[in-house]
Amino acid sequence: MWRLIKVILFTVLLAALALVIYSYAGPIFFPEDFKAPAEQIILPVELDT
Repeated sequence: MWRLIKVILFTVLLAALALVIYSYAGPIFFPEDFKAPAEQIILPVELDT
């Protein structure tokens, strides 16, 4: 049972580390995935006054 808990904990830590590495290195290697949308959105706003 203890071995299973250690494997699950190791997998979770490895996944968290991979997510942190992707968030820092992702914009360098995959810039298209991290770009903001380039279209302008104009919506009318009605204020209750």
